[in-house]
Amino acid sequence: MAFDDVTGAAVTAALQEFDRLGRDQFLEATGFGHAKSYFLEHDGNLYDSKAIVGYAHGISGDRPWRASDFSGGEKTVADLLRALGFSVRFVRNPAWTRDEIVLACALVEAHDWRTVAQERPEVVELSRLLQSRAIHPLEGRTSDFRNPAGVERKTGDLVSCLPGHRRTNGNRLDIEVVDAFRARPSEMRDEARAIEVALREWGDGPHSIEDPDLLDVSANEGSAVLRAHLRRERSASLRRRKIADARRQGREIACEACGFNFETTYGDRGADYIECHHRTPLHESGPVRTRLDDLALICSNCHRMIHRTVAWLRVDELTDLLRRQRGQTTVASLDRPGSEPV
Repeated sequence: MAFDDVTGAAVTAALQEFDRLGRDQFLEATGFGHAKSYFLEHDGNLYDSKAIVGYAHGISGDRPWRASDFSGGEKTVADLLRALGFSVRFVRNPAWTRDEIVLACALVEAHDWRTVAQERPEVVELSRLLQSRAIHPLEGRTSDFRNPAGVERKTGDLVSCLPGHRRTNGNRLDIEVVDAFRARPSEMRDEARAIEVALREWGDGPHSIEDPDLLDVSANEGSAVLRAHLRRERSASLRRRKIADARRQGREIACEACGFNFETTYGDRGADYIECHHRTPLHESGPVRTRLDDLALICSNCHRMIHRTVAWLRVDELTDLLRRQRGQTTVASLDRPGSEPV
């Protein structure tokens, strides 16, 4: 067995055969599985590098190689292909997020905690939903990203996290979600429905850039729901209508939680500046038409505090928190030596 038996012309012929048959049929015919990390990139397409080399060896060498005949990876297949003038990319599908695991676990629970076969229509539908750009960008995916077979494997991993089952590839996050479904099934079903609504509302629009409002959410819990919620809140037309409505009612354009007024502090530069917050979370309201009464005028700081944790605060809860904190601050200042009431 010699890698130098593989020629560039043989690799090109292998690429042509791959294109002719299609990926699945090519891999089945050559006896290779899907590549996990290393792909040959040619004309904007990705090819399973080890399978290409194995087939190419059958053209320029003594026989085709099977998967068990040689090892793939950086120091073998990748180095060979680069030496022959081809481009090799290291691509690995992103790890499953908590949002995705919650959706898969809801499917498992609905099937009496059994692995759900890839042929099932609900698995196909979940695969299609996860392949949108709402959670992961298109860049950095392999061609089998969240396909039905992958969803089936994840449901099997989740089943293996149950007591008395032999563990497969279930990780810490899988175990946490399974335990949560077993302890709080109704609450977790609601969360799964909220995530699904958020993903469907987002559709196949572009994956958003990193949002500072999401950074403090532990382990990105509820990120799809929060992203869709924030997307609604940033509607410029809704914000203008809410401010105009407040003015018609003779109300000050100030934060409804803490009372901060941008114009009072910053002058003309702060006039009519305020953020809008949906009082009812997305998972409770669903994709419905927003009414002005559903919105609260909130300053930037209070808005961040509302969304800082997975359990979002209501505006009145944040107002109560501020009152308590201000009361404690006043008492503490009076307790310091030399302090006098203002």
